[in-house]
Amino acid sequence: MEAPNAEAVAAKLRSQDIMPLEGKIKQSMGLDWSLDLKIPGLGGGISDKDLVVFTRQFATMIDAGLPLVQCLEILSSEMENRAFQSVLRSVKEQVEAGSTFADALGKHPKVFDALYVNMIAAGEVGGILDTILTRLATTIEKSMRLKKQIKGAMVYPGVVLSIAIVVVSVLLIFVIPIFSQMFTDMGGTLPKFTQMIMDLSTWLTKSFGWAYIVGVAGTLFGVFRAMKVNPKGELLLDKFYLLLPVVGDLIKKTSVASFTRTLGTMVASGVPLLDGLDITARVAGNRVVEGEIKRVRQAISEGKTMVEPLRGSKVFPPMVVQMIGVGEQTGAMDAMLQKIADFYEEEVDDSVATLTSLMEPMLMVFLGVAVGGIAIAMYLPIFNIANIIG
Repeated sequence: MEAPNAEAVAAKLRSQDIMPLEGKIKQSMGLDWSLDLKIPGLGGGISDKDLVVFTRQFATMIDAGLPLVQCLEILSSEMENRAFQSVLRSVKEQVEAGSTFADALGKHPKVFDALYVNMIAAGEVGGILDTILTRLATTIEKSMRLKKQIKGAMVYPGVVLSIAIVVVSVLLIFVIPIFSQMFTDMGGTLPKFTQMIMDLSTWLTKSFGWAYIVGVAGTLFGVFRAMKVNPKGELLLDKFYLLLPVVGDLIKKTSVASFTRTLGTMVASGVPLLDGLDITARVAGNRVVEGEIKRVRQAISEGKTMVEPLRGSKVFPPMVVQMIGVGEQTGAMDAMLQKIADFYEEEVDDSVATLTSLMEPMLMVFLGVAVGGIAIAMYLPIFNIANIIG
């Protein structure tokens, strides 16, 4: 704790109903020698893991009966992430100034999303903040697990494709020209496949073909980024993703698991259903799924059941619709939504395993054909010479 002297620290602690037993002075000599570099893309951000650890620790402290401001003071002082530490200190100051905890968190939407803030608000009103925090931590952990699985499934093919591109580029730019010069000196007519590889190498090295490739890749990336920024473009991309074989099915299952887990947690925490649907739509991450959820919300606001607008949905399977209908009829919507989430998270596990098992042989074949094809093209003229000599 920073203060002018030890007596000031003791006074601050006593004002928080803490009796100090011992205090040691740490001299800073007015200088802060800590190095706080903020490099874009290299740290400085607040990860889901940081948020989960904070939420778990906060829930434990609240459950133990510690005052809210004291919890924030302790957690901010122990937080290693400088960015998160700054946010928590700001939240603490706003709470001390009279804001509710939820309102203070809402001032930092990049760290605490609508789901987090609204659930905290429900916990404050209902007096069950520790329970809400525990549920939030569990929800974030499960969301992290889903993201980690999908990212893990994409790492392997990404690495293999990158290696294939590098190997093929090195062969075409540095190795093939040596063979080309050797075959030219020898004279004669080259096999068509060999000639095609030679022409491709010449185009890359002497006709600035690499510049065309970079230009096309840059244009495609620019178009993709522009579509991601534009709502209509993002909707088209999300529709395209859902139509992809295997990948589309994985996205649907992930969306169903995320939607049911989030909505179930909010309903169990006392958040009104319409508010819960509005929040889950905003954090859906897919424009098509967001549209489906908004359509459900609109129908419920008009007096319909939740099942009616879900029937015939392109995202939510009939089994999900029927289980939600049972939950509505029995009044156990939150428990039913959690069961659906558990089931579809297991389905995501199976889909990721299937996707990985399909990709591995396909990528090996691609790598073998690419590298092996170039090697065969270079050996064909040598085989021809051997046959002529024979």
